Amino acid sequence: MCGRFGLDTPRAVLTEHFGLDATPAVAPRYNIAPGQDAALVLRHPESSARVLRSLRWGLVPSWAEDARGGARLINARAETAADKPAFRAAFVRRRCLVPASGFYEWKRRDAGRQPHWICLRSRGPLALAGLWEHWLAPD
Repeated sequence: MCGRFGLDTPRAVLTEHFGLDATPAVAPRYNIAPGQDAALVLRHPESSARVLRSLRWGLVPSWAEDARGGARLINARAETAADKPAFRAAFVRRRCLVPASGFYEWKRRDAGRQPHWICLRSRGPLALAGLWEHWLAPD
């Protein structure tokens, strides 16, 4: 995935594009960062219907003792996700789509980093591959 992305796609377009039965209101957001909640398309565990849910960006493995590591686990490489302990179970059982209008890539400049917005020429929605996990605090 990327380090930042945005979603400003209208509700009706999200519903049709992702084959959702219903879509809750999603406020436009232009700079979604790790640690913030983001809309994800998941399969409902009982009906297998696609549903839109809001989850925190940053994967905390189910076996983790605390949530601090989730801030660091924001991207998984397709080549190694199936083998890495932090991603292995989610890769097999808990895949999702991350709706986005576009994402940011950064170019180094003398004065710092310059963000570049990457989106479809049509300006339509796109989907980033995602993984999700259940985590409960020990207390």
